[in-house]
This record gives sequence, C-alpha cells and structure tokens, in this order.
Amino acid sequence: MSAEIKFKPRLLGIICNWCCYGGADLAGVSRFQYPPYIRLVRVMCSGRVDMKHIFRAFAQGADGVFIGGCHLNDCHYITNGNFAAANMVQLCKKILEHTGVNPERLRIEWVSAGEGIRFANIMNEFAGRIEKLGPLGRGEGIDENVLKSRFEEVTGLIPYIKLEKKKKLALRIEDPANYDGLFTSDEIDRLFNETASYYIDPEKCRACSICAGRCPEEAIIGAKKQIHVIDQEKCIKCGTCLDACPPRFSAVIRISGGPVPPPLPVGDNFYTIIKSRAGEVMQR
Repeated sequence: MSAEIKFKPRLLGIICNWCCYGGADLAGVSRFQYPPYIRLVRVMCSGRVDMKHIFRAFAQGADGVFIGGCHLNDCHYITNGNFAAANMVQLCKKILEHTGVNPERLRIEWVSAGEGIRFANIMNEFAGRIEKLGPLGRGEGIDENVLKSRFEEVTGLIPYIKLEKKKKLALRIEDPANYDGLFTSDEIDRLFNETASYYIDPEKCRACSICAGRCPEEAIIGAKKQIHVIDQEKCIKCGTCLDACPPRFSAVIRISGGPVPPPLPVGDNFYTIIKSRAGEVMQR
C-alpha cells in the first residue's frame, strides 16, 4: 500500500524590502528551517499591498497569503504604510469570512531585519495552520467553481469597497488589540447586500456625454446624440456619473440592494439619436 501523500499548501508571502525581507534573508543565511514551498514577493513597503493582490492570489489557487512588514512606528517611509496594511488585512479577513473562507488563511506580521528566527517561526506556524485547514475551498466545503465566482465578485467590487471604507482604512491604530473590532461581520454583510449600482434612465438621458467624459473606467457606452448605457461589468460603482449628470436631466439613478434594469436592446432602440430635448427622436 502506498503511503498517503501529505498536503503541501501553496503559500504566498508579500513582504517589505526593508525589514521583513531582511529577516527572511537572515533566516536563510542562518540556516533556520521553515517550509520551502512558500513563495516570497518583495515590495518596497507593506502598504504597497492592495486588496486585489490578496484576492487575486486566492483566486489563482493560493491556500494561504502572508503579509510581512516593519514593526509599527518603524516604517522606513513617513506614510507609515504598515498601518494601512494592517487595516486592509483586517478588512480582507472579514470579506474572506463573508465568502465562506477561513480568515486564518490570511496573516500579517511585523518582522525586523534582525529577527531571522522570528521569521522562520512565523512561517512554520502559518504553514502548519494551513496544512490543518487543507486546500482552499475543499477545507471549507465550498465547490471550486462557486469559490471562484465569489472571488470574482469581490475583485470587481474592490474599488467600491475601498471608497466606502476609506475612512477606516486610513486610521492609524497604535494598539494591535483594537484591530479585531475595526470591521464587523454585520458591516461587511451590509456592504455586499446594499451595494450601490448606477443606471441611466433612457427616457431622461439627453446624450450630453458629460457622464461619459467623467467616468474614470470608461464604463459608459455612448456618444454625442446617442443614449448612454452603463456597462455594469466595468462600473466600479464610484458614483462619478451621478455627480456629473446635470440636475436638470437627473438621468442617472442610484440603485441599492436591487437589480439594475436591463439596457435597451441592441438595435433600433439602443442606437437612438436624440434630435431635440423635447423628446423628438430619429432612429438610426
């Protein structure tokens, strides 16, 4: 009988150049042992790590993600990016929990360049924990395709999430014990259940192209004298179009917690040239 193959998790570490990477380097030259299957990516600051990096890693099969930075108040940049990284990781943990993924698959730690043994110990602890959790998705009892769909949904909403939570993400919390209550499960559930979407009412649109010109993602389809439509796949739900639409038109509608009406069908109804503000139209 063949021996059972031990699960080797796929682990990604994104670590800061100045401290944590130095600790990893010291662990190597000092021959401190830790699992060889963790892949390290060096960035100049832990604050450089974005939510998209984390969820892209999980979407592509990482079983665990580790973020490593300088100790708090010891950042090499005046922006103190490690505070921003700590806030961002707490938000991502709550989002992982919302998707049904164990939040322990994401971890953040502070390691100085002289703490090689600490780095090795953290890697051993983290790898051991992920081994017990098992492969991503399977360990939670979630179908692979379902999990992929959930991660795609989260990734598409990241710009909206960062806008909604920008005040909390910018907080500077000195005591790590206070991070646990920074974001709540109910708060995250509301964030996803009440996600705002934007829709252009074809009866009110005057094809002025102001909203299209202001859209940061070029998500508005249309041209001069052509009724505009928001591409919901590209829309980051920032609300720029709502602010840009002239009050006398009020064509952009904000929809919370409900489906967006389907766009006009491609054809005569979609490609409508507006001849006058009174509503007289010509079909292209």
